[in-house]
Amino acid sequence: MKKVSCIDLFCGAGGLTHGFVLEGMPVVAGIDMDPACRFPYEANNSAKFVEKDVSKVTTNELSELFGDAEIRILAGCAPCQPFSTYAQRYEIDGKDGKWGLLYEFARLAKGSKPDIITMENVPTVAKHEVFQDFVDTLKGLGYNVWFDVVDSSQYGVPQTRRRMVLLASRHGEIAMIKPTVEKPRTVKQAIGRLRPLSAGEAAPRDKLHVSSTLSEKNLQRIKVSKPGGTWRDWPEHLVADCHRAASGKTYPGVYGRMEWDKPAPTMTTQCYGFGNGRFGHPDQDRAITLREAAIIQSFPRDYAFIPKGGEVSFKVLGRLIGNAVPVDLGRAIARSINTHISVIAQRQEVKQEKLDVV
Repeated sequence: MKKVSCIDLFCGAGGLTHGFVLEGMPVVAGIDMDPACRFPYEANNSAKFVEKDVSKVTTNELSELFGDAEIRILAGCAPCQPFSTYAQRYEIDGKDGKWGLLYEFARLAKGSKPDIITMENVPTVAKHEVFQDFVDTLKGLGYNVWFDVVDSSQYGVPQTRRRMVLLASRHGEIAMIKPTVEKPRTVKQAIGRLRPLSAGEAAPRDKLHVSSTLSEKNLQRIKVSKPGGTWRDWPEHLVADCHRAASGKTYPGVYGRMEWDKPAPTMTTQCYGFGNGRFGHPDQDRAITLREAAIIQSFPRDYAFIPKGGEVSFKVLGRLIGNAVPVDLGRAIARSINTHISVIAQRQEVKQEKLDVV
């Protein structure tokens, strides 16, 4: 079996890396410029964390990290905010700022020429020139490229998170494996057994199982909110002024409760706030906790995000959790790559057998 190693660009807290690790795929390093990622990345994965701006990373550095691996995999999820539906209201030059990070990914791919490349991002990335440039660069280098929008819930993630996944190989055709579950996991299956809490309360044995506080008005609002309902179900005196305006009436997906028997909505960096989306607990009068959000992102129940005695910051941890590649989606991507590697190995065995006969 050939030696395989993977480097995870824009690794964050390690969602993609952990999915790879659980599938037995060696990850040697994760690269990210956010120092808050170091502890969760290294504490949960046997991989090195490199705190660095990807635009400053050289191909020589990648080669050193890959070492003597015979099959090199370059993975990553460039920050997706520039490609989100919200960000597109403020169109900006695709080669500037965070948009340019996909060009940095292409630069490193071109310079290091890994055997396999994978990228994950929001579906709308495909509408932009930077994505087509990325694909064209890979094809120009001789890669077979596959990409499509996949529903994470079809791969065991208990949320309706649609993502663009790209796979590319220098060794023939490659594609995502077929869905791994027949029925999506529900909110109840994911978090139904966690300790009940009230708003602002924290579990004594898990600092991440903590919910944000609610104002008196928001406490009244969540008490009259129905699972799967909207703020339109509230008495008139509880409706926010912004929702009374014509522009606000088209946003029913905020201040909502999740439903027990369905997957959760897409986790965001502010998924700990009741007013930030449909992030109310199905039957407890509070928003979901950071731990519940992490579990919905398919992180293991014991995934450590802060050191023992460390401080819980909703803003920082919400960012790490909401931006993560769901672990189970990472596992599906890893299985797809492992399947491809097996095909490569079989092809080479057949070729060697023919040479031996000659």
